[in-house]
Amino acid sequence: MNSTSHYVVEFDPFLIRFPEGWFLDGIRWYGLSYMAGFLVALWLFNLYSAKGKSPLSKDDNASLISYLLFGIIIGGRLGYMLFYSFDAFCANPITFFEVWKGGMASHGGFIGTIIALVLFARAHKCSFLQVSDFVVASAGVGIFLGRLANFINGELWGKISNVSWAMIFPHSAPVGTAIADIPPRHPSQLYEAGAEGLFLFIYMQYRLWKCNLPKGQIAGEFLVIYGVLRIVCEVFREPDVGVSLILGLSRGSFYSLFAIVIGIGFIIWARLKNKESK
Repeated sequence: MNSTSHYVVEFDPFLIRFPEGWFLDGIRWYGLSYMAGFLVALWLFNLYSAKGKSPLSKDDNASLISYLLFGIIIGGRLGYMLFYSFDAFCANPITFFEVWKGGMASHGGFIGTIIALVLFARAHKCSFLQVSDFVVASAGVGIFLGRLANFINGELWGKISNVSWAMIFPHSAPVGTAIADIPPRHPSQLYEAGAEGLFLFIYMQYRLWKCNLPKGQIAGEFLVIYGVLRIVCEVFREPDVGVSLILGLSRGSFYSLFAIVIGIGFIIWARLKNKESK
């Protein structure tokens, strides 16, 4: 397959590189994507409050971001170590704290988010289901930015393909391989950014602003739709090296089945609670 006509993905993963010997190598786009995601989420939370979609104050929203920050980072990191890199974690547990090197699992982040929301709702005496709705309505931004950062890093590439928009990912081949000898692949990170990030964000915003739904309905729909879209995108994504399949499914697809089931549970719970309140 002649790959010389395909776009080569060769971005610097660092916005700024620090001098050798510093504790950190530099400021990565991946880390900035998380920072930008949280800042946009805080802005959206304040917008929801100002427009009457959320009962929380600005101070409550700032507190909520703090809960989510810990929940997503700890959950995402722990999920990655347990779901995708368990052997390496057991060999050197200290790698858990090396967040700046990358390695986050979205499904672990979801679990961390749910735990954070439970704790926040209890501490602030507010509805867990209602808070979950406007949190997931904002989640697409973070997913979108995170997948773009994956693309910039040249990681999590797709399967080999000859479609005209396929791209060459140098890290997908052994070091020293000539660009012309590297087969092009699906830019699956961009597929996920568009589907799980941008599309889901637009859909969730529509449901939040235009539809009068029971508390928790939007959160349930998010989990179901995310799970379905993730499974579809996994068809084009190359499974992680050294990570075995589960029942013939990639880890991402398998764990997405649980997201779908939990999402259906949220929808049922939301509708039952709505009937009880009438």
